[in-house]
Amino acid sequence: MIKFENVLAVETSCDDTSVSIVRNDGFVRAVISANQDSEHKPFGGIVPEIASRNHTLHLLPLIEVCLSKANMNWSQIDGLVVTSRPGLVGSLLVGLVAVKTLALAKGLPFLGVNHLEAHLLAPFLRDEGYQPPDDFDYPYIGLAVSGGHTHLYHVTGLGEYRVLGKTIDDAAGEAFDKFAKMVGLGFPGGVKVDKLSKEGRRDAFVFPRPLVKEDNFNYSFSGLKTSAQRLIAGWDDHKIKENLHDLCASYQEAIVDSLMAKLDRAVVQSGLKRAVLTGGVSANFRLREAAGEWADKMGVQLVVPPLRYCTDNAAMVGYAGIQRLNRGEVSAQDLGPSAHVYPDDFIDE
Repeated sequence: MIKFENVLAVETSCDDTSVSIVRNDGFVRAVISANQDSEHKPFGGIVPEIASRNHTLHLLPLIEVCLSKANMNWSQIDGLVVTSRPGLVGSLLVGLVAVKTLALAKGLPFLGVNHLEAHLLAPFLRDEGYQPPDDFDYPYIGLAVSGGHTHLYHVTGLGEYRVLGKTIDDAAGEAFDKFAKMVGLGFPGGVKVDKLSKEGRRDAFVFPRPLVKEDNFNYSFSGLKTSAQRLIAGWDDHKIKENLHDLCASYQEAIVDSLMAKLDRAVVQSGLKRAVLTGGVSANFRLREAAGEWADKMGVQLVVPPLRYCTDNAAMVGYAGIQRLNRGEVSAQDLGPSAHVYPDDFIDE
């Protein structure tokens, strides 16, 4: 018998405040989020103190709106789920304290979950407009790409994640944002690079694809960023603007090629025919296009969550949490936030 039918989940690991109500089968009854882009834009990046303060403003109103949107009340909520790691400690603390307080006030169990695990399980989410393929299941190769993480996993079941490789320096999302700042697009820049690249030539400029020929699954993007800096060194604003579409397309293609090369190697070496692309950067149009073409060519079942479940969202957190709650796991009131994963969260090679 399933004890937990519906959970309310909270995600505050970085600068997005998100709340969701998720059913045990992955159906998202409601999800609502608030971003802080306008608050951080003047500083060219996320300011942790500003992020945590804005979470305190947004979180409780979002919870009420989410319940209303799902046409539910607290009597229909069986448990609470919250991101407890990894992330900005101040941001995590806001969500964690709120959920622990609600757990006491409502007499509900709660569970803290790993944000990266939630991304890996996002393809199992479903709603009125999306559902994964009927035969999609474990095991699979998972590529999680975001502003802070670029990891390749072998996923064999709930809680069974082996890290095959990861970035040794910058994450892919970070490389996008730093390049965008470099060419005057501001913050956040990844979406702008993606948009401008659609009108540019992918082979206009030659950028490196670090580590693609190395016999491992690791990534590196700092050399790519340095290469772009050297290319435009001495260029004035007019020349940058004149070449902006081609610059964006060429730089983006280098990132996409790097990501796909290691995903391909992992699938070939593992012999698996299922793959998942997830995380904020998986919203990138060119990456989705290249991954789709690759999957068709290789005969791989590729599952990419819809855009609403790619970026940080509470729905994926709720799904990961409710699966674990129904396995008998629960967190204690002394649970604290962690900037890092726990040693037993993943098997790291």
